Amino acid sequence: MTAAEDPQELRAAILDRWERSAPGWVARRERMRAFGMPVSERMIDAVSPQPGQRLLELAAGVGDTGLIAAERLRPGGTLVSSDATEGMLDAARARARELGVENVEFKLLELEWIDLPIASVDAALCRWGLMFALDPEAALTETRRVLRPGGRLAIAVWDAPEHNPWATIPTAVLVALGHIPAPDSSAPGMFTLASAGRLADLLEGAGFTEVTVDAVDFEACHESLDAYIEHTRDVSRQFGDVTGVLSEAEREVLRNEIGTLAGPFTSGTDGELHMPARSLVAAASS
Repeated sequence: MTAAEDPQELRAAILDRWERSAPGWVARRERMRAFGMPVSERMIDAVSPQPGQRLLELAAGVGDTGLIAAERLRPGGTLVSSDATEGMLDAARARARELGVENVEFKLLELEWIDLPIASVDAALCRWGLMFALDPEAALTETRRVLRPGGRLAIAVWDAPEHNPWATIPTAVLVALGHIPAPDSSAPGMFTLASAGRLADLLEGAGFTEVTVDAVDFEACHESLDAYIEHTRDVSRQFGDVTGVLSEAEREVLRNEIGTLAGPFTSGTDGELHMPARSLVAAASS
């Protein structure tokens, strides 16, 4: 039985990929923080953290969204920064120390089984994590369970592939060159929830009210084609694993193909890349 056929194997494979991705995300944390800032700010505004509140960030990764929000919880409030992998939690702990954020607790939590008491947090955030849950309905139901009545939730997922060429180009080239099979659109993945209607339905089905879904447009910027490829190698575990075993000649072919597809987003004067990105940000009340 393959991982795609067995939920437990698939869940383990997803967690393993994110565990092994942590060092790359740490290495690129400043760029990733700047890249995601428009989405993080929209999410934080949607939940409007207040002093003294308890805010939960799910699938926090290196923790930047929650750590930005933590300042608004002072005095007396606490951020609970959580992830399903130890590697990402360690990265978030280190990031909090760098930023001097002290009103934060770190917990190893699964999206579908949030090990917190009922009605124990005032607000919750989840940036780019829900798409990787095997059961997003269960994840949202659990999130509502731990939110106090009237608590606020903000979730970000990626919009459709055509709005995110920064992410689709490397994968498309790997597929075209025969290095990986075409992604399974039915499996958890980056674009699984790329539908404002479906996202709203999931939230309402879990019992949330006052549901809104908005698109946030921003950019992925890189100094050069090579910088873009190196960045992708660090933050995408699949891309890093595949390209790490290619020959020099195969890597050159890969580079040229990526460069061709990235051409429309490349400056003719200095070679900088400015690639469109779009995320959906949903907000709701419990």
